[in-house]
Amino acid sequence: MSKIISISEAASIAIHSMVLVAGSSENLNVSKISERTGASRHHVAKIMQRLVKEGYLNSNRGPSGGFALRLTSQEISLLDIYETIEGKLSDTNCPLEHPVCPFDKCLMGGIVTKMTQEFKDYMSKQKLSDYIN
Repeated sequence: MSKIISISEAASIAIHSMVLVAGSSENLNVSKISERTGASRHHVAKIMQRLVKEGYLNSNRGPSGGFALRLTSQEISLLDIYETIEGKLSDTNCPLEHPVCPFDKCLMGGIVTKMTQEFKDYMSKQKLSDYIN
């Protein structure tokens, strides 16, 4: 089945993991995050290290180790996390990224540009703090 909008597994893991970390009163390790998200430990570890490298998380080793937010949950939007994993969303007029259209007007009627902008607007307004108690 095809989808109009698709979010990669990596971006989904990153977003869900960050919400879990933000809502936890203790550090969460890769095993706990993997268990809660249903994703492989290896994939979670790789994504979490990327979020550490980009400055969103602190990582501590040891029995009581795991991940904790480096910033407040109000400072981190879902768009920040998404773009950390997927790269910056570009404003494009063509879904195929063709520099020249062979038609007088876009066959898609600009819907790709509208959907991208709506997605960016929505994700930028959603903060981690909106999803924790």
